[in-house]
Amino acid sequence: MHNANQSRRTFLKSSGIAATAASLKPFSLLADDADDADDADDQAIIDIHQHINYSGRDNESFLRHQEIMGIRKTVLLPAGRVIDRASTHAGKSNGLAALIHGNVAGMRLVKAYPEKYVTFANEVPDVEGAVAEIEKYLKLGAIGIGELKFNLDIDSKPMREIFSLASDHEVPVLIHFQQGMYNHGLDRFHKILEKYPKVTFIGHAQTWWGNIDKAHDQKVMYPKGKVIQGGISDRLLTDYKNMFGDLSAGSGQNSLTRDEEHARGFLDRHQNKLMFGSDCSDKIGEGDGCTGAGTLALLKKLAPNRKAWQKIVNENATSVMKLAKV
Repeated sequence: MHNANQSRRTFLKSSGIAATAASLKPFSLLADDADDADDADDQAIIDIHQHINYSGRDNESFLRHQEIMGIRKTVLLPAGRVIDRASTHAGKSNGLAALIHGNVAGMRLVKAYPEKYVTFANEVPDVEGAVAEIEKYLKLGAIGIGELKFNLDIDSKPMREIFSLASDHEVPVLIHFQQGMYNHGLDRFHKILEKYPKVTFIGHAQTWWGNIDKAHDQKVMYPKGKVIQGGISDRLLTDYKNMFGDLSAGSGQNSLTRDEEHARGFLDRHQNKLMFGSDCSDKIGEGDGCTGAGTLALLKKLAPNRKAWQKIVNENATSVMKLAKV
């Protein structure tokens, strides 16, 4: 999760985003549409990226965090089993490298709060019975697969078997792309998109968001400076109807802050393909220490209009994940 240039924690501290979701006037460039701000605050927000026991956070704190952030529906992303093997970096990446709990915990929280929470299913892809384990939870009500965050080639046999399962069940798959660590081969991912056209893939994390830039240095996890349009991720979003982007975590936020002029155009261009997620482990749900709140504030600031905001924080997720309208 770290690199020689800047860690995720350092990025969040240095980004200077000290705003809750409601503290910035949204769509500030649209001076002739003053009602947009109030209307946007009323839009039900879906958070497509959260975890149980994230870095040890207890459930009470997690539930409060989502309430403070103003989330109407949360998608839980569980971990696979605890196991020592190469795909989990000899166990160091168990719990998605953040102590995250698995499928059972996700199903329990959904059962307790069915109006507010839904869950994906997950398993270490190259363990025996991985497909059967994921399918078990899909049949129990899980609505997708992920977060896939394992030390495997993106087109390896275990990954392709999971993608085939997703195709059979017509559920989305959320993937953490991180150079040298997880899901190797973003430059080959177009072949997966073509092979599994019925699967909606959701790109996430440092290497996914770094590659909005055509000139991206693959060794850099949190790049700074101007973005040259036409990077791998940008092209995949443009060229493949089954490719979407998860704006969560420091990496998603960095894609917005590094070049706000580009970000405005990117959000406009891909407003049908982007979804809000928080992926933050804090307990506060607002201010400097909460990535999700900061990203919502940025989206309000940079989204081209109210309709684009609605798509990114609600409508795209509702469609992709076949959710009841909230």
